[in-house]
Amino acid sequence: MIKLSDVKLDCRHFRGHIPCKPNKLYGVMCDDCKYYDKIKNKILIIKLGAAGDVIRTTPLLYPIRKEYPDSKIYWLTYSPDLVPVNTDPKVDEVLKYNLQNVSYLIATEFDIVVNLDKDYEAISLMNDISSKKKIGYTIKDGYCYPAGKSAEHKYLTGIFDNISKENKQNYMEEIFDICGYKFNGEKYLLERNKEFDKDWSINFNKKVIGLNTGAGERWTSRLWKDEHWIQLISKLTGDGFEVILLGGPSEHEKNTLLNEVTNAKYYGVFDLKTFINLADKCDVIVTQVTMSMHIAIALGKKLVLMNNIFNPNEFELYGNGEIIKPRKECKCFFQPKCINKEYECMDFMMPEDIYEACLRQVSLLAEKGK
Repeated sequence: MIKLSDVKLDCRHFRGHIPCKPNKLYGVMCDDCKYYDKIKNKILIIKLGAAGDVIRTTPLLYPIRKEYPDSKIYWLTYSPDLVPVNTDPKVDEVLKYNLQNVSYLIATEFDIVVNLDKDYEAISLMNDISSKKKIGYTIKDGYCYPAGKSAEHKYLTGIFDNISKENKQNYMEEIFDICGYKFNGEKYLLERNKEFDKDWSINFNKKVIGLNTGAGERWTSRLWKDEHWIQLISKLTGDGFEVILLGGPSEHEKNTLLNEVTNAKYYGVFDLKTFINLADKCDVIVTQVTMSMHIAIALGKKLVLMNNIFNPNEFELYGNGEIIKPRKECKCFFQPKCINKEYECMDFMMPEDIYEACLRQVSLLAEKGK
């Protein structure tokens, strides 16, 4: 009869409250089990949201898994569907942010905790969790504060626009630096689930251009007016491209209107996994700095990025796209709403500039024989 002292709590298969998979399948127990897989480190990543930030944090799994191959990696997030569990590398356990999982994490001892969020719930949890090493951001005197020297640069860019504007590092380089690694072009990890695919009425004999028409309800300073979208669509469809409209609930009304007055196709609003499959049908994606941008990067799509209020150095496109800015200077750096009383710079993000960028990206596809 097995003794409690024989139970291997450090095995990757151990569950604690129910039988492990090897026991269920083969009847083996800890005192004589060839499936024993010792966990040497427990690592927690806290990256709650937004969804796009979750996607662009996944490249960190490459160096973490390489340095700690025998680790068990946990990830706490608002967007569990975006955390890779069937890739190489992968996360072992994904936890959705809620009271039960927060209580569980506080009661668990970790070797390393990485928190790259500055929100109150993330930094407070960082302070409460027991860990031998903490990386990223924690709380001090009620405010977000670096947990160590490696996070100081990224922290300062977040509290001073002056420093943020001068920053030359992209986001990937910054978070790799925070964690003590050098960024070497590691790609995003995003799972594609064909079960959520649909029989879209898309003409694949044409190059498919996806237009993501929104920028979130908060960031109205980035929105492009309908007239510009209509002009762009007319140019693209006139050249024989298949144009489809992308977006979420906030873009439904706009996309319905654009569908009615142009030849662009619109299929409606879908769950995230279905949306990823739809985006995967595109050859080129035009988008603002949104979740769709990160999905496009993760899918390896040609990207035309419309940027007006962020430091362009922040973005890593992996040589797979280009950034277009307004012809007039934007004076609303990192502002959710336009504060320039003279003009709105997005009025000077010209349809012909986006159109020509689309042509360049399609041309690059042709050079690769795609």
